[in-house]
Amino acid sequence: MILAGLGQTVPLPGFAEPWVLGAMLLYFAAVLAIGAWATRMTRDARDFYLAGKGIGLVALSVSAVAATLSGFTFIGGPGLLYQVGLGALFIILPAGITNAVGAWVLAKRLRVLAEVRDVMTLPDAIGARYRSPVAHGLAGVSVLLAVVGYMATNVLAMGWVLEAVLGTSLTLGIWIGAGVTLVYAAGGGIRAGIYTDVLQGAVMAAASVLVFLFAMDPLGRGLGGLSEAILAGDPGFLRPWGHLDPLAAVSFLFVFSMGVLGQPHVLHKFYMLRDPGAFKWYPLLSALALSLTVLLFFGVGMAVKGGVLLGELPAPTHPDRTTPLFLLERTPVLLAALVFAGVVAAIMSTLNSFMNVGAAAMAHDIPTAFGVKVADPLRSGRLATVAITLLAAMAAQFSGTLVAFLGIFGWGLFASTLVPALAVGMNWSGATRAGAVASISTGLVGTVGLEVGARLGWVALPAGVTVSGVTLVASFLVFFVVSLVTRDQAPHDLDPDIRVILEG
Repeated sequence: MILAGLGQTVPLPGFAEPWVLGAMLLYFAAVLAIGAWATRMTRDARDFYLAGKGIGLVALSVSAVAATLSGFTFIGGPGLLYQVGLGALFIILPAGITNAVGAWVLAKRLRVLAEVRDVMTLPDAIGARYRSPVAHGLAGVSVLLAVVGYMATNVLAMGWVLEAVLGTSLTLGIWIGAGVTLVYAAGGGIRAGIYTDVLQGAVMAAASVLVFLFAMDPLGRGLGGLSEAILAGDPGFLRPWGHLDPLAAVSFLFVFSMGVLGQPHVLHKFYMLRDPGAFKWYPLLSALALSLTVLLFFGVGMAVKGGVLLGELPAPTHPDRTTPLFLLERTPVLLAALVFAGVVAAIMSTLNSFMNVGAAAMAHDIPTAFGVKVADPLRSGRLATVAITLLAAMAAQFSGTLVAFLGIFGWGLFASTLVPALAVGMNWSGATRAGAVASISTGLVGTVGLEVGARLGWVALPAGVTVSGVTLVASFLVFFVVSLVTRDQAPHDLDPDIRVILEG
């Protein structure tokens, strides 16, 4: 009852609430100041993409977690849970161990690779592993397409938040959010992203825990009272898979647990650690941070569903308004201010990471694969950052798609194109160039083709079967089958220094 007594009972009317607006403006000022400092420190392309390989373990761990979380977690996730029930949790069930898996499988190998080869990106690593410009270029194209889709997720989520806080239109919110992030990302590159992530990670963790406490004490009922209300009004919501087909729920679990091994906005940061020996502590730090920050995903979705069924909350007019509705209706002013800043922090940290990865794909990976030498890599990276941000903002504005499902598309494309060739290839000397090219091509063509076909009504998958699950399985099968068929080529596709890294 203590928490419930502090809650608000009416929505905040945008600009009329100075605390919320003030917190947002203060946060924007802080990240812009960090961006200005990072811009002065960024002198070449390696600074822009790798922060000089001088990042400490704590900063890297916080940054990786902040980049993993996003509008998908803070806006799309609660909205999806409100819409489909507990089946949405299959997306975040592996959250506590996913970064740890990435560290065990890839972290040390990628960091050592950055010492022996001039690599800056994951497509660089694929090109070096298989001695293949084709694999390098296909990976770069895949990353670019997925980045635009995933950035659109976060830009759209930012639009929903700013619409609630500032009283703007969704369109204006999209462009304000994209613009502020672009200002510091284009100048300071990944260095700006790393150090704003430290600030953002602290805000996100505090916001997530506090909101969970309020969500679990709605008018004194607690989780038990919420569950009883939901069970009476919508019992299917509380089934293990909610209103999802069980196969779809399992597909989410498969894609989001395996897919972490192909997420460039997180794995790219492994190149930057100052002391590779410190990686042994990374799984613990990242797992603890992730486990805390996903509390909001569950708490808000449950609280809003229960509140609506009890007649104490208005139904969200759109699933992506679930988090803003809860904050404006049920939390005290200061907490609402902190959480809105935390949501924006989550979105901006992920946006910055994707801007950097996407810019590298556009200005470095694809030209390199075609043998084109970029005259001014730093300037090209900054211009590419502007270009992909504009593309993502336009995709967010005109897609008409839920934040959660834009995120699922981006995650699935990363997974199906990069996981077999990168995660397996960096641990198996029997992987071949032909297997990698075939696998990346399968993931790229399959994911884009099936998603477009489904949107246009040309393709109808069986109930519970997801595009991301199908393409990831297909990509794995193609990778192993083609590698085994062409296994005689494996020794020729592996340089001696790469073999040492794989066997080390």
